[in-house]
Amino acid sequence: MGIFSRFADIVNSNISALLDKAEDPEKMIRLIIQEMEDTLVEVRTNSVKAMADKKELERKLISLQDHCNDWQDKATLALTKQRDDLARSALMEKKKLEDVIKELKNEDIILDETIEKLSGEINKLESKITETRAKQQSLSIRSQTASNRRDVQKHLHTSRTNEAMAKFEQYSRKIDELEAEADLFAQSGNSKSLDQEFAELQAQDEVEKELEKLKKSISKNVNK
Repeated sequence: MGIFSRFADIVNSNISALLDKAEDPEKMIRLIIQEMEDTLVEVRTNSVKAMADKKELERKLISLQDHCNDWQDKATLALTKQRDDLARSALMEKKKLEDVIKELKNEDIILDETIEKLSGEINKLESKITETRAKQQSLSIRSQTASNRRDVQKHLHTSRTNEAMAKFEQYSRKIDELEAEADLFAQSGNSKSLDQEFAELQAQDEVEKELEKLKKSISKNVNK
């Protein structure tokens, strides 16, 4: 017993629902496609057989119709020879053949319906296989994408990655310490010692005294 037991089960099946319930969707969809393809082969085989039967039946009908015409000709000939008995027998044979022809024509109608039905089933199956293959391709892409994401996440959570991140943090801390030392030296270079500040005050005081003397000297010269 396959996944599908009848043609109707296949063409009416909800592939997405089947895949949602499957433990292994990729395996399930392969089995579904295989079942569809096997069913398609069977339907095509039946279709070919039905068409072959139709051709054979048509040849038989032509042959029987020729025999009917032949018995008709014989009946006519017998009547021209005043042989009503032979004419009657010929017409009886013709009637038997006509009954057979009638039955075969009914079979021919059934074969036409069968061939038409099988042709429709083939088209539906081919369409369903195309739809399912599209789902298979989509499923394959999703599976590959998920696998790639898993590998990336797995790599990100490995001990090697953690070690690398730890080293990165150590390097960052080292750089922070170096920058802090550089800032400290810069601040030390800009600050003044106590002796320097007093020396500057004394220098400014001397400059002020010299400036006052110069002003007084200039003022005396102007008043003379």
